[in-house]
Amino acid sequence: MAYRDEVLFEEKVFKDPVHRYIHVRDRVIWDLIGTREFQRLRRIKQLGTSFLTFHGAEHSRFNHSLGVYEIVRRILTNFKDQPNWNHEERLLSLTAALLHDLGHGPYSHSFEKVFNLNHEEFTKQMILGDTEINAVLSRVSDEFPQQVADVINQTYHDKLVVSLISSQIDADRMDYLQRDAYFTGVTYGHFDMERILRVMRPLNEQVVVKASGMHAVEDYIMSRYQMYWQVYFHPVSRSAEVILSRILHRAKQLNHEGYQFKQEPTHFLSFFKEDVSLNDYINLDETIVMYYFQMWIDEDDPILSDLCARFTNRRLFKYVDFDSEEDPNAFEELKALFEAVGINTDYYLIVDSSTDLPYDFYRPGEESMRVPIYLLKSDQSLQELSGASEIVESISGKKRTDHKLYFPADIIKQLPNDDQKTRIKQLLGMKPNI
Repeated sequence: MAYRDEVLFEEKVFKDPVHRYIHVRDRVIWDLIGTREFQRLRRIKQLGTSFLTFHGAEHSRFNHSLGVYEIVRRILTNFKDQPNWNHEERLLSLTAALLHDLGHGPYSHSFEKVFNLNHEEFTKQMILGDTEINAVLSRVSDEFPQQVADVINQTYHDKLVVSLISSQIDADRMDYLQRDAYFTGVTYGHFDMERILRVMRPLNEQVVVKASGMHAVEDYIMSRYQMYWQVYFHPVSRSAEVILSRILHRAKQLNHEGYQFKQEPTHFLSFFKEDVSLNDYINLDETIVMYYFQMWIDEDDPILSDLCARFTNRRLFKYVDFDSEEDPNAFEELKALFEAVGINTDYYLIVDSSTDLPYDFYRPGEESMRVPIYLLKSDQSLQELSGASEIVESISGKKRTDHKLYFPADIIKQLPNDDQKTRIKQLLGMKPNI
């Protein structure tokens, strides 16, 4: 029997709090889960700094990746006898679902910004490079690793396969909304996934949904909208992310200046130089990052020491609603006042903005990379979702942006009671008696 067709003697199951059980019967999938690169995802949190806001949010990208695989497995079980579905794409779809987040690094998005990295590029390298993952994929066929990479990169010729993990209603989103809601303890991310899976149909280049399932899809869209503003963009989590980013910037700057660290940042050196090998990347996970943060609390540099203590011990920055472009004079005055009292604005006065577009569809004359969700009507014609749903239409194409200004309220409180302190507090909207 060819390796791609091998099944385990006995089905393996993972007990899962979201999907109850995750089922693995394919030898290829089981072997991929056991690789060094995939096991590394156990040490990368799914929600980055959100655990400092929602204490249950300790789940990993390993959990999520298994969940996406399981949803695709269930979708393909329902597609088994459907026209327009090529059963030969089954293993490729399952594999791409499992590996879609393989290249995420520690505290992924902050890390990428500071060190000019791209997790999608590292996903590709892990799939195509000299790795245990590649060794497993290459046993299927010489072309299989590239095919998997193409699906994840959204360049694979069969767009239906791509849409299973990369669309406005895909297995990736359906898992992370439910999983993140479960571990954060909120109710926003719950929707009737079983109903959606039952009404999904393969059609040409994407998955469509039977019109009878429209209300379940509405619930899914609104769940996503609420999760972004109540969980993913929570201002306290963003405060922690701001501090995390400043720590990495400070360590990078100190290294460039020739600062002698008490705890030599061995695992970071190639990142500081922005010359990161695949092995360097794989070896740096969140357990290693947190080790350095704890050690750097004892560094002589007061900024690095303070920021690391803040992140480690959850002494976060306070925040106010503030758009520096809307009121540039106030922001420049604040910067001048901070510098005058000895507070470094590069590290202690940070504007952070979050933007989300909950659902979109193509409009003539406008550029949009988003393929809309289509409803399959009883006469087999298609209707774009927002054209049938007033709920979805009300938020379609409407980008929402939130601006926050982060600052160390504890340092400001300790300033001498003079005109500068009074003016700083006025600009930040702090109560006079604080």
